[in-house]
Amino acid sequence: MSTAVYLDQIIKLVELQKVDDAIFDIKQQLDSAPRELEQLEHKFFAIEDKRNHILDKLSHLQEQKKRLSLEIDDDSARIKKSKNKLMQVENTREYHAMMREMDSMEKINRTREEEKLTLLEELENQTSAYAEINKEYEDAKEQLDTFNANLDKTVKENNDKLEVLAKKRYEVSDKIPKPVFMRYEFIRERLEHPVIVGVRDGICTGCNIAIPPQSFIELQGGKQILSCPNCQRLIFWEEHFDDPSISGKNITQVTETQTDNIPEQ
Repeated sequence: MSTAVYLDQIIKLVELQKVDDAIFDIKQQLDSAPRELEQLEHKFFAIEDKRNHILDKLSHLQEQKKRLSLEIDDDSARIKKSKNKLMQVENTREYHAMMREMDSMEKINRTREEEKLTLLEELENQTSAYAEINKEYEDAKEQLDTFNANLDKTVKENNDKLEVLAKKRYEVSDKIPKPVFMRYEFIRERLEHPVIVGVRDGICTGCNIAIPPQSFIELQGGKQILSCPNCQRLIFWEEHFDDPSISGKNITQVTETQTDNIPEQ
Protein backbone atom coordinates (compact mmCIF):
# COMPACT_ATOMS: atom_id res chain seq x y z
CA MET A 1 0.00 0.00 0.00
CA SER A 2 1.38 3.42 -0.93
CA THR A 3 1.75 6.09 1.68
CA ALA A 4 -0.89 8.29 0.03
CA VAL A 5 -3.42 5.44 -0.04
CA TYR A 6 -2.60 4.54 3.56
CA LEU A 7 -3.12 8.10 4.79
CA ASP A 8 -6.33 8.46 2.78
CA GLN A 9 -7.71 5.31 4.38
CA ILE A 10 -6.73 6.51 7.85
CA ILE A 11 -8.50 9.83 7.23
CA LYS A 12 -11.63 8.00 6.07
CA LEU A 13 -11.52 5.67 9.07
CA VAL A 14 -11.18 8.60 11.45
CA GLU A 15 -14.05 10.35 9.69
CA LEU A 16 -16.10 7.22 10.27
CA GLN A 17 -14.96 7.24 13.88
CA LYS A 18 -16.18 10.83 14.26
CA VAL A 19 -19.61 9.75 13.05
CA ASP A 20 -19.54 6.81 15.45
CA ASP A 21 -18.44 9.19 18.22
CA ALA A 22 -21.55 11.30 17.59
CA ILE A 23 -23.75 8.18 17.47
CA PHE A 24 -22.15 6.89 20.68
CA ASP A 25 -22.74 10.20 22.49
CA ILE A 26 -26.40 10.35 21.43
CA LYS A 27 -27.01 6.74 22.46
CA GLN A 28 -25.38 7.50 25.79
CA GLN A 29 -27.83 10.38 26.24
CA LEU A 30 -30.77 8.16 25.29
CA ASP A 31 -29.59 5.45 27.68
CA SER A 32 -28.99 7.91 30.50
CA ALA A 33 -32.42 9.59 30.20
CA PRO A 34 -34.36 6.79 31.99
CA ARG A 35 -31.72 6.64 34.72
CA GLU A 36 -31.80 10.41 35.15
CA LEU A 37 -35.60 10.33 35.29
CA GLU A 38 -35.46 7.55 37.89
CA GLN A 39 -33.01 9.57 39.99
CA LEU A 40 -35.20 12.68 39.80
CA GLU A 41 -38.29 10.66 40.73
CA HIS A 42 -36.45 9.00 43.62
CA LYS A 43 -35.32 12.39 44.89
CA PHE A 44 -38.81 13.90 44.49
CA PHE A 45 -40.62 11.03 46.22
CA ALA A 46 -38.11 11.01 49.09
CA ILE A 47 -38.70 14.73 49.65
CA GLU A 48 -42.45 14.27 49.25
CA ASP A 49 -42.47 11.52 51.92
CA LYS A 50 -40.52 13.74 54.29
CA ARG A 51 -42.85 16.66 53.56
CA ASN A 52 -45.95 14.51 54.16
CA HIS A 53 -44.45 13.23 57.42
CA ILE A 54 -44.00 16.81 58.65
CA LEU A 55 -47.53 17.69 57.52
CA ASP A 56 -48.88 14.74 59.53
CA LYS A 57 -46.93 15.94 62.59
CA LEU A 58 -48.26 19.48 62.15
CA SER A 59 -51.81 18.18 61.88
CA HIS A 60 -51.36 16.07 65.02
CA LEU A 61 -49.82 19.01 66.91
CA GLN A 62 -52.68 21.29 65.89
CA GLU A 63 -55.17 18.74 67.18
CA GLN A 64 -53.26 18.48 70.46
CA LYS A 65 -53.16 22.25 70.75
CA LYS A 66 -56.92 22.46 70.22
CA ARG A 67 -57.57 19.70 72.77
CA LEU A 68 -55.31 21.29 75.39
CA SER A 69 -56.86 24.71 74.89
CA LEU A 70 -60.33 23.27 75.43
CA GLU A 71 -59.21 21.34 78.51
CA ILE A 72 -57.48 24.43 79.96
CA ASP A 73 -60.57 26.52 79.34
CA ASP A 74 -62.77 23.87 80.96
CA ASP A 75 -60.44 23.63 83.99
CA SER A 76 -60.36 27.41 84.34
CA ALA A 77 -64.15 27.50 84.27
CA ARG A 78 -64.36 24.74 86.87
CA ILE A 79 -61.82 26.49 89.13
CA LYS A 80 -63.75 29.75 88.86
CA LYS A 81 -66.97 27.95 89.66
CA SER A 82 -65.35 26.24 92.65
CA LYS A 83 -64.10 29.57 93.96
CA ASN A 84 -67.62 30.94 93.80
CA LYS A 85 -68.89 27.90 95.70
CA LEU A 86 -66.14 28.29 98.27
CA MET A 87 -67.71 31.55 99.38
CA GLN A 88 -70.89 29.67 100.25
CA VAL A 89 -69.29 26.92 102.32
CA GLU A 90 -70.78 26.67 105.83
CA ASN A 91 -68.35 24.30 107.62
CA THR A 92 -64.62 23.73 107.82
CA ARG A 93 -64.71 20.16 106.60
CA GLU A 94 -66.45 21.09 103.38
CA TYR A 95 -64.15 24.09 102.98
CA HIS A 96 -61.00 21.96 103.17
CA ALA A 97 -62.45 19.39 100.77
CA MET A 98 -63.16 22.09 98.22
CA MET A 99 -59.70 23.59 98.68
CA ARG A 100 -58.08 20.22 98.02
CA GLU A 101 -60.22 19.83 94.91
CA MET A 102 -59.25 23.30 93.69
CA ASP A 103 -55.55 22.64 94.36
CA SER A 104 -55.80 19.45 92.35
CA MET A 105 -57.52 21.23 89.46
CA GLU A 106 -54.98 24.07 89.48
CA LYS A 107 -52.10 21.57 89.48
CA ILE A 108 -53.62 19.77 86.50
CA ASN A 109 -54.18 23.11 84.79
CA ARG A 110 -50.54 24.16 85.33
CA THR A 111 -49.37 20.83 83.90
CA ARG A 112 -51.53 21.37 80.85
CA GLU A 113 -50.21 24.92 80.42
CA GLU A 114 -46.65 23.60 80.52
CA GLU A 115 -47.58 20.88 78.03
CA LYS A 116 -49.10 23.52 75.79
CA LEU A 117 -45.93 25.64 75.89
CA THR A 118 -43.82 22.63 74.91
CA LEU A 119 -46.30 21.81 72.18
CA LEU A 120 -46.23 25.38 70.83
CA GLU A 121 -42.43 25.25 70.68
CA GLU A 122 -42.54 21.98 68.76
CA LEU A 123 -45.24 23.41 66.52
CA GLU A 124 -42.97 26.33 65.70
CA ASN A 125 -40.06 23.99 64.94
CA GLN A 126 -42.16 21.82 62.66
CA THR A 127 -43.61 24.85 60.89
CA SER A 128 -40.07 26.03 60.17
CA ALA A 129 -39.06 22.55 59.01
CA TYR A 130 -42.08 22.44 56.73
CA ALA A 131 -41.14 25.77 55.13
CA GLU A 132 -37.69 24.38 54.31
CA ILE A 133 -38.87 21.00 53.02
CA ASN A 134 -41.66 22.60 51.03
CA LYS A 135 -39.09 24.74 49.21
CA GLU A 136 -37.12 21.59 48.40
CA TYR A 137 -40.36 19.90 47.32
CA GLU A 138 -41.32 22.73 44.96
CA ASP A 139 -37.82 22.81 43.44
CA ALA A 140 -37.72 19.03 42.96
CA LYS A 141 -41.24 19.02 41.49
CA GLU A 142 -40.32 21.79 39.04
CA GLN A 143 -37.16 19.95 38.05
CA LEU A 144 -39.06 16.69 37.51
CA ASP A 145 -41.90 18.37 35.61
CA THR A 146 -39.43 20.20 33.36
CA PHE A 147 -37.51 17.00 32.65
CA ASN A 148 -40.71 15.12 31.82
CA ALA A 149 -41.96 17.95 29.64
CA ASN A 150 -38.72 17.97 27.63
CA LEU A 151 -38.12 14.22 27.61
CA ASP A 152 -40.28 13.29 24.61
CA LYS A 153 -38.92 16.23 22.64
CA THR A 154 -35.33 15.36 23.49
CA VAL A 155 -35.80 11.69 22.62
CA LYS A 156 -37.37 12.60 19.27
CA GLU A 157 -34.59 15.07 18.47
CA ASN A 158 -31.93 12.49 19.32
CA ASN A 159 -33.65 9.81 17.25
CA ASP A 160 -33.82 12.24 14.33
CA LYS A 161 -30.09 12.91 14.74
CA LEU A 162 -29.42 9.17 14.75
CA GLU A 163 -31.26 8.82 11.44
CA VAL A 164 -29.12 11.56 9.89
CA LEU A 165 -25.94 10.05 11.32
CA ALA A 166 -26.90 6.58 10.06
CA LYS A 167 -27.10 7.99 6.52
CA LYS A 168 -23.82 9.83 7.03
CA ARG A 169 -22.20 6.65 8.30
CA TYR A 170 -23.31 4.76 5.24
CA GLU A 171 -21.89 7.46 2.96
CA VAL A 172 -18.55 7.51 4.81
CA SER A 173 -18.20 3.74 5.11
CA ASP A 174 -19.02 3.32 1.44
CA LYS A 175 -15.77 5.18 0.61
CA ILE A 176 -13.65 2.80 2.69
CA PRO A 177 -12.34 -0.42 1.08
CA LYS A 178 -14.57 -3.26 2.21
CA PRO A 179 -11.79 -5.35 3.88
CA VAL A 180 -10.69 -2.30 5.88
CA PHE A 181 -14.26 -1.44 6.82
CA MET A 182 -14.98 -5.04 7.86
CA ARG A 183 -11.89 -4.96 10.05
CA TYR A 184 -13.10 -1.73 11.65
CA GLU A 185 -16.55 -3.26 12.26
CA PHE A 186 -15.05 -6.45 13.68
CA ILE A 187 -13.15 -4.42 16.27
CA ARG A 188 -16.10 -2.11 16.97
CA GLU A 189 -18.34 -5.05 17.88
CA ARG A 190 -15.82 -6.47 20.32
CA LEU A 191 -14.10 -3.53 21.98
CA GLU A 192 -15.10 -0.51 23.97
CA HIS A 193 -15.47 2.73 22.03
CA PRO A 194 -13.46 4.07 20.14
CA VAL A 195 -12.05 1.83 17.38
CA ILE A 196 -9.24 3.92 15.85
CA VAL A 197 -6.91 6.05 17.98
CA GLY A 198 -3.73 8.04 17.57
CA VAL A 199 -0.28 7.14 18.82
CA ARG A 200 1.43 10.04 20.59
CA ASP A 201 5.03 9.87 21.78
CA GLY A 202 4.99 6.13 21.16
CA ILE A 203 1.92 5.67 23.41
CA CYS A 204 -1.44 4.34 22.22
CA THR A 205 -4.04 6.92 23.27
CA GLY A 206 -6.66 4.18 23.49
CA CYS A 207 -5.06 2.13 26.26
CA ASN A 208 -2.13 4.38 27.28
CA ILE A 209 0.35 1.53 26.74
CA ALA A 210 3.63 1.96 24.82
CA ILE A 211 3.77 0.52 21.32
CA PRO A 212 6.62 -2.01 20.87
CA PRO A 213 9.62 -0.45 19.04
CA GLN A 214 9.33 -2.59 15.89
CA SER A 215 5.57 -1.94 15.61
CA PHE A 216 6.19 1.76 16.14
CA ILE A 217 8.77 1.81 13.33
CA GLU A 218 6.26 0.10 11.02
CA LEU A 219 3.59 2.60 12.08
CA GLN A 220 5.87 5.51 11.25
CA GLY A 221 6.48 4.02 7.83
CA GLY A 222 2.83 4.60 6.93
CA LYS A 223 2.44 1.57 4.68
CA GLN A 224 -0.26 -0.54 6.34
CA ILE A 225 -3.02 -0.12 8.90
CA LEU A 226 -1.84 -1.55 12.19
CA SER A 227 -3.51 -2.47 15.46
CA CYS A 228 -2.27 -1.78 18.95
CA PRO A 229 -0.72 -5.04 20.25
CA ASN A 230 -2.27 -4.35 23.66
CA CYS A 231 -5.86 -3.13 23.08
CA GLN A 232 -6.26 -4.26 19.45
CA ARG A 233 -7.62 -0.88 18.32
CA LEU A 234 -6.58 0.47 14.95
CA ILE A 235 -3.80 3.01 15.37
CA PHE A 236 -2.11 5.79 13.40
CA TRP A 237 0.86 8.02 14.10
CA GLU A 238 -0.31 11.53 14.95
CA GLU A 239 2.89 13.05 13.54
CA HIS A 240 1.71 12.14 10.04
CA PHE A 241 -0.88 14.89 10.29
CA ASP A 242 -1.03 18.68 10.53
CA ASP A 243 -1.39 19.14 14.26
CA PRO A 244 0.99 17.13 16.51
CA SER A 245 -1.68 17.10 19.21
CA ILE A 246 -4.40 15.89 16.87
CA SER A 247 -6.33 12.79 17.90
CA GLY A 248 -8.44 10.24 16.15
CA LYS A 249 -11.55 12.20 17.11
CA ASN A 250 -10.35 15.49 15.60
CA ILE A 251 -8.29 14.58 12.54
CA THR A 252 -9.38 16.53 9.46
CA GLN A 253 -6.79 16.48 6.73
CA VAL A 254 -3.25 15.64 5.65
CA THR A 255 -1.08 17.72 3.33
CA GLU A 256 0.92 16.50 0.34
CA THR A 257 4.15 17.83 1.86
CA GLN A 258 3.60 15.65 4.91
CA THR A 259 3.29 12.50 2.78
CA ASP A 260 6.63 13.38 1.21
CA ASN A 261 8.21 13.44 4.68
CA ILE A 262 7.18 9.91 5.57
CA PRO A 263 10.17 7.55 5.24
CA GLU A 264 9.96 4.87 2.55
CA GLN A 265 10.48 1.26 3.50
